[in-house]
Amino acid sequence: MTDTRDDCTQTLSTADRIFSRFEDQDAAQSMAQGLTFHTGDTDNIHPLCEIAVAALQQHLAGQQEWKHNFGLDTHGNGAVIGKMFGILVVRTQDGTLGYLSAFSGKLANGNHHRKFVGPVFDGLQAGSFLNKGMVRLSAINSEIAALVQEDATLHHAAIIQLKELRKTHSIALQKKLHEQYNFSNKAGQIKNMVDIFTKHGYRQPPAGAGECAGPKLLQYAFLHQMEPLALTEFWWGLSPKSATWKHGAYYKPCKEKCAPILDYMLSE
Repeated sequence: MTDTRDDCTQTLSTADRIFSRFEDQDAAQSMAQGLTFHTGDTDNIHPLCEIAVAALQQHLAGQQEWKHNFGLDTHGNGAVIGKMFGILVVRTQDGTLGYLSAFSGKLANGNHHRKFVGPVFDGLQAGSFLNKGMVRLSAINSEIAALVQEDATLHHAAIIQLKELRKTHSIALQKKLHEQYNFSNKAGQIKNMVDIFTKHGYRQPPAGAGECAGPKLLQYAFLHQMEPLALTEFWWGLSPKSATWKHGAYYKPCKEKCAPILDYMLSE
């Protein structure tokens, strides 16, 4: 029996497009027969996912459009930050098979890069409430530091007041941020992230929820009438000291941040 994976090579589509079409559609269609969506089986990666992952990893290793220190060579600047990437194999409305790519959080201090889906909510936009809020937090921290340096005992009451202001401001900013994340399910219904996590028993969404690759990919697919077929994620770069992710290894979407969101998004 001939293995068709080597024949089903693909190219990333035109420079400004996010959807990447498998070049050999006949082979891809054959490989996709009977495929039903699942959220990642690290022991049984679908061949179409393997093809897409290989292409994305080749792009990550060779692209010159942005710089991010994955810690894989001696040329990176700044802190070493490995990154989780995701691949979603999809079928478009006209039946074309291809895939979408995404990264978790930010990449190279940005949310938008060629070949990758964008964030569900872009808090990095100039003049956004998030940027203004972070500037205010920084200013409060500077005020506290200045008073502590001058005389912490003398300014004790003012420092306590500023710390309480910082806490109140931070909580309000986080709440407003969570309220900006609205996810679509398979039926096209929209639900806010706060409601999604409340249903799962959370007092509030965990920090960073909504920024993982899986939800980004499904959101883009649903909003562009694409049918998701297979999802896989892999780690690229060195792992933080507090984690054990391995370069190039496959992982399932995280339970804490992703499970409640994916549960809703994949509901009817």
